Amino acid sequence: MKARLAKNRLTHYDSAGAPRMVDVSEKPFTRRTARAHALVRIQPEVLEQLPENPKGHPLEIARIAGISAAKRTAELIPLCHPLLLTHLDVETTLVSEGVEIVSTASTTGPTGVEMEALTAAAVAALTIYDMAKGLDKSIEISQLYLLEKTGGKSGVYQRGGPKEG
Repeated sequence: MKARLAKNRLTHYDSAGAPRMVDVSEKPFTRRTARAHALVRIQPEVLEQLPENPKGHPLEIARIAGISAAKRTAELIPLCHPLLLTHLDVETTLVSEGVEIVSTASTTGPTGVEMEALTAAAVAALTIYDMAKGLDKSIEISQLYLLEKTGGKSGVYQRGGPKEG
């Protein structure tokens, strides 16, 4: 997969190389969306037992955990801007290799919601691991990535390459 590079330098460092929060005060408010993906690989016999978990239904609890985590992204990632999220959803789907997670975040503001979408997917995956680890220690969390984003100066990004238009 060929990645589209946005710039030739990291934006979270000043000219002296010190870490900094990017100044977005001059950026226009636009609608921003992002979707992220994660996969929790679980043995088939464990996957069948997930709905019977005594701690509650892991997929629903993971959904709520992902939503809660996205709202706290700026507390977890030091140079991330605190955002007013206007929408956040986490979908969990049982697939042959485990649980697929897709999170969607949106806001209207001067900076994107990619980190919020990624945080939601990651924490939802960790929650499933936590709830199923008693049955299987070999659970694997993989394929955490940005599916797409819209809004802002860089426009539309879709995994596999930019979307024209």
